[in-house]
Amino acid sequence: MIKQKKIYILLTDTGTVLTRLIKSYTKKPYNHASIAFDAELNNVYSFGRKTANNPFIGGFVKENIRSVLFCQSDCAIYSLSVTDDEFQKMNQYILEIASKKEKYRYNFIGLFGVLFKKPIKRRNAFFCSQFVAAVLKESNIIDFEEKEFSMVKPSDLTVLADFRLVFEGRLQEFQNSEAEDYVPIIQYS
Repeated sequence: MIKQKKIYILLTDTGTVLTRLIKSYTKKPYNHASIAFDAELNNVYSFGRKTANNPFIGGFVKENIRSVLFCQSDCAIYSLSVTDDEFQKMNQYILEIASKKEKYRYNFIGLFGVLFKKPIKRRNAFFCSQFVAAVLKESNIIDFEEKEFSMVKPSDLTVLADFRLVFEGRLQEFQNSEAEDYVPIIQYS
């Protein structure tokens, strides 16, 4: 029997100026995507702002869902069961990026590619949903034959695999009843 673990996709609306600008284009309720490896959302990773006050300084981040940026966020949280091998591959991919995080930046130019429906690939640069898509692709959970992962929007992520909605509402009200007994492998800080 193959042991299953769960990963989580966290889609948020932080209400920031940049989020409102993106939302005016997408018309979707959530425009930031993160991936988490534990039910309590203590190990959440994405590409986003590195400081709460400046959206233009971005890159690889371990997000704190209890921070000022997220405390008033609306969210949708989805879970997906994965094999231990898939889980390990995702962890390894993120650890590699984390170990070289100073070489990675936020892919602002890629956002314009999505806007104009023209993929813009940049080396060592991701926007949030592009990063989550890359993590899922790296572990072979999603095969992006039909959609280039540099064109994946947050709203696309949960329909590309068999994700299950776990919670929708204010992020500060989230209390997960799916808590599992395993300890996440990622120990990045």
